[in-house]
Amino acid sequence: MQFAPGARRLAAYALVAALPFAFVPLGLAVVVLAPAFVLWFHRDPDRDTPASGVVAPADGTVSVIREEDDWLRVGVYMSAADVHVNRAPKSGFLEHVTHTPGAHKPAFSKDSDRNERVTLQFDDYEVVLIAGAFARRIHPHLDPGRTVERGGRIGHISFGSRADVKLPPTYEKSALLVEEGDTVRAGETVLVEEQ
Repeated sequence: MQFAPGARRLAAYALVAALPFAFVPLGLAVVVLAPAFVLWFHRDPDRDTPASGVVAPADGTVSVIREEDDWLRVGVYMSAADVHVNRAPKSGFLEHVTHTPGAHKPAFSKDSDRNERVTLQFDDYEVVLIAGAFARRIHPHLDPGRTVERGGRIGHISFGSRADVKLPPTYEKSALLVEEGDTVRAGETVLVEEQ
Protein backbone atom coordinates (compact mmCIF):
# COMPACT_ATOMS: atom_id res chain seq x y z
CA MET A 1 0.00 0.00 0.00
CA GLN A 2 1.19 3.52 -0.80
CA PHE A 3 1.16 6.34 1.72
CA ALA A 4 1.25 10.12 1.41
CA PRO A 5 4.72 11.67 1.80
CA GLY A 6 5.76 11.96 5.45
CA ALA A 7 3.27 9.33 6.69
CA ARG A 8 5.94 6.98 8.00
CA ARG A 9 7.58 9.81 9.95
CA LEU A 10 4.23 10.74 11.53
CA ALA A 11 3.60 7.08 12.36
CA ALA A 12 7.00 6.92 14.09
CA TYR A 13 6.04 9.96 16.19
CA ALA A 14 2.76 8.25 17.11
CA LEU A 15 4.67 5.10 18.10
CA VAL A 16 7.06 7.03 20.33
CA ALA A 17 4.17 8.94 21.93
CA ALA A 18 2.33 5.66 22.59
CA LEU A 19 5.31 3.78 24.13
CA PRO A 20 4.60 4.93 27.73
CA PHE A 21 1.26 3.10 27.49
CA ALA A 22 3.05 -0.23 26.93
CA PHE A 23 3.18 -0.85 30.68
CA VAL A 24 -0.50 -0.35 31.48
CA PRO A 25 -3.37 -2.79 30.88
CA LEU A 26 -4.24 -2.91 27.18
CA GLY A 27 -1.37 -0.51 26.57
CA LEU A 28 0.21 -2.67 23.88
CA ALA A 29 -2.95 -2.18 21.83
CA VAL A 30 -2.39 1.59 21.98
CA VAL A 31 1.24 1.13 20.95
CA VAL A 32 0.18 -0.86 17.90
CA LEU A 33 -2.97 1.05 16.98
CA ALA A 34 -1.62 4.61 17.19
CA PRO A 35 0.93 4.30 14.35
CA ALA A 36 -1.40 1.98 12.40
CA PHE A 37 -4.12 4.64 12.50
CA VAL A 38 -1.70 7.31 11.26
CA LEU A 39 -0.64 5.13 8.33
CA TRP A 40 -4.23 4.22 7.51
CA PHE A 41 -5.22 7.89 7.57
CA HIS A 42 -2.44 8.74 5.10
CA ARG A 43 -3.14 5.87 2.67
CA ASP A 44 -2.76 6.73 -0.99
CA PRO A 45 -4.52 4.21 -3.26
CA ASP A 46 -4.18 4.25 -7.04
CA ARG A 47 -7.16 5.59 -8.95
CA ASP A 48 -8.58 5.01 -12.43
CA THR A 49 -9.04 8.51 -13.81
CA PRO A 50 -11.54 8.90 -16.66
CA ALA A 51 -10.31 10.19 -20.02
CA SER A 52 -12.39 13.38 -19.82
CA GLY A 53 -14.29 15.57 -17.41
CA VAL A 54 -13.41 17.59 -14.32
CA VAL A 55 -12.88 15.06 -11.53
CA ALA A 56 -13.27 15.44 -7.77
CA PRO A 57 -10.19 16.84 -5.97
CA ALA A 58 -10.84 14.72 -2.88
CA ASP A 59 -12.65 11.72 -1.45
CA GLY A 60 -15.66 12.65 0.64
CA THR A 61 -19.02 14.37 0.53
CA VAL A 62 -19.91 17.31 -1.68
CA SER A 63 -20.58 20.00 0.93
CA VAL A 64 -20.40 23.24 -1.09
CA ILE A 65 -21.80 24.20 -4.48
CA ARG A 66 -22.00 27.91 -5.19
CA GLU A 67 -21.18 30.62 -7.68
CA GLU A 68 -18.59 33.24 -6.67
CA ASP A 69 -17.95 36.18 -9.00
CA ASP A 70 -19.11 34.06 -11.96
CA TRP A 71 -16.79 31.20 -10.94
CA LEU A 72 -18.23 27.87 -9.84
CA ARG A 73 -17.00 26.41 -6.52
CA VAL A 74 -17.49 22.75 -5.63
CA GLY A 75 -16.24 21.75 -2.16
CA VAL A 76 -15.64 18.22 -0.88
CA TYR A 77 -15.59 17.58 2.87
CA MET A 78 -13.22 14.79 3.91
CA SER A 79 -14.20 12.89 7.05
CA ALA A 80 -11.68 10.94 9.12
CA ALA A 81 -12.61 7.79 7.16
CA ASP A 82 -11.81 9.29 3.74
CA VAL A 83 -8.53 9.22 1.82
CA HIS A 84 -6.88 12.63 2.29
CA VAL A 85 -4.63 12.69 -0.78
CA ASN A 86 -5.83 15.38 -3.17
CA ARG A 87 -5.82 15.12 -6.95
CA ALA A 88 -5.92 17.51 -9.89
CA PRO A 89 -9.48 17.94 -11.20
CA LYS A 90 -8.13 18.49 -14.72
CA SER A 91 -4.83 18.85 -16.50
CA GLY A 92 -3.16 22.23 -16.10
CA PHE A 93 -0.10 24.36 -15.50
CA LEU A 94 0.49 25.36 -11.86
CA GLU A 95 1.15 29.10 -11.73
CA HIS A 96 1.08 29.89 -7.99
CA VAL A 97 0.84 28.20 -4.58
CA THR A 98 -0.40 30.55 -1.86
CA HIS A 99 -0.69 29.83 1.88
CA THR A 100 -3.30 31.87 3.78
CA PRO A 101 -3.29 31.65 7.60
CA GLY A 102 -6.62 31.41 9.33
CA ALA A 103 -8.87 29.65 11.80
CA HIS A 104 -9.38 25.92 12.33
CA LYS A 105 -13.17 25.61 12.40
CA PRO A 106 -14.85 22.34 11.40
CA ALA A 107 -14.38 21.96 7.61
CA PHE A 108 -18.06 21.15 7.04
CA SER A 109 -19.28 24.43 8.62
CA LYS A 110 -19.88 27.80 6.95
CA ASP A 111 -17.26 29.27 9.31
CA SER A 112 -14.59 27.22 7.50
CA ASP A 113 -14.45 29.88 4.76
CA ARG A 114 -12.06 31.72 7.12
CA ASN A 115 -9.88 28.67 7.84
CA GLU A 116 -6.21 28.24 7.03
CA ARG A 117 -5.80 27.27 3.38
CA VAL A 118 -3.43 26.63 0.53
CA THR A 119 -4.55 27.73 -2.93
CA LEU A 120 -3.08 26.07 -6.00
CA GLN A 121 -3.68 28.43 -8.92
CA PHE A 122 -3.58 26.63 -12.25
CA ASP A 123 -3.81 28.33 -15.64
CA ASP A 124 -7.61 28.08 -15.80
CA TYR A 125 -8.84 26.79 -12.44
CA GLU A 126 -7.98 26.68 -8.72
CA VAL A 127 -7.87 24.03 -6.02
CA VAL A 128 -8.22 25.29 -2.45
CA LEU A 129 -7.07 22.94 0.32
CA ILE A 130 -8.75 24.01 3.57
CA ALA A 131 -7.67 22.93 7.05
CA GLY A 132 -10.33 21.64 9.40
CA ALA A 133 -10.74 21.61 13.18
CA PHE A 134 -8.01 19.01 13.71
CA ALA A 135 -5.97 19.49 10.55
CA ARG A 136 -2.84 21.50 11.15
CA ARG A 137 -0.79 20.54 8.12
CA ILE A 138 -1.59 21.14 4.46
CA HIS A 139 1.03 19.58 2.19
CA PRO A 140 1.03 20.69 -1.46
CA HIS A 141 3.09 18.27 -3.55
CA LEU A 142 3.82 20.61 -6.46
CA ASP A 143 5.88 23.74 -6.99
CA PRO A 144 4.82 26.48 -9.41
CA GLY A 145 5.95 25.93 -12.98
CA ARG A 146 4.85 22.29 -13.13
CA THR A 147 2.21 20.74 -15.37
CA VAL A 148 -0.11 18.13 -13.87
CA GLU A 149 -2.37 15.60 -15.55
CA ARG A 150 -6.03 15.07 -14.65
CA GLY A 151 -6.14 12.89 -11.53
CA GLY A 152 -2.47 13.52 -10.66
CA ARG A 153 -1.56 13.86 -6.99
CA ILE A 154 -1.29 17.51 -5.94
CA GLY A 155 -1.17 17.35 -2.13
CA HIS A 156 -2.67 16.01 1.07
CA ILE A 157 -4.03 17.35 4.33
CA SER A 158 -3.21 15.64 7.59
CA PHE A 159 -6.21 14.83 9.79
CA GLY A 160 -9.37 16.24 8.27
CA SER A 161 -10.41 19.07 6.00
CA ARG A 162 -12.03 20.21 2.76
CA ALA A 163 -10.84 20.51 -0.85
CA ASP A 164 -12.57 22.89 -3.24
CA VAL A 165 -12.22 23.31 -6.97
CA LYS A 166 -13.02 26.71 -8.49
CA LEU A 167 -13.92 26.65 -12.17
CA PRO A 168 -14.13 29.65 -14.54
CA PRO A 169 -17.39 31.14 -15.91
CA THR A 170 -17.47 28.71 -18.85
CA TYR A 171 -18.69 26.08 -16.35
CA GLU A 172 -22.32 26.42 -15.33
CA LYS A 173 -23.90 25.17 -12.13
CA SER A 174 -26.70 23.57 -14.15
CA ALA A 175 -24.12 21.34 -15.91
CA LEU A 176 -22.87 19.73 -12.67
CA LEU A 177 -23.24 15.96 -12.44
CA VAL A 178 -23.18 16.02 -8.61
CA GLU A 179 -25.15 17.74 -5.90
CA GLU A 180 -24.61 18.51 -2.24
CA GLY A 181 -24.57 15.34 -0.17
CA ASP A 182 -23.16 13.13 -2.94
CA THR A 183 -20.16 10.92 -2.17
CA VAL A 184 -17.21 11.36 -4.55
CA ARG A 185 -13.78 9.81 -5.08
CA ALA A 186 -10.68 11.87 -5.85
CA GLY A 187 -9.50 11.51 -9.42
CA GLU A 188 -12.42 9.26 -10.39
CA THR A 189 -15.81 10.93 -9.91
CA VAL A 190 -16.63 13.37 -12.72
CA LEU A 191 -18.08 16.61 -11.34
CA VAL A 192 -18.79 18.21 -14.72
CA GLU A 193 -17.83 17.57 -18.32
CA GLU A 194 -15.04 19.79 -19.64
CA GLN A 195 -16.11 22.98 -21.41
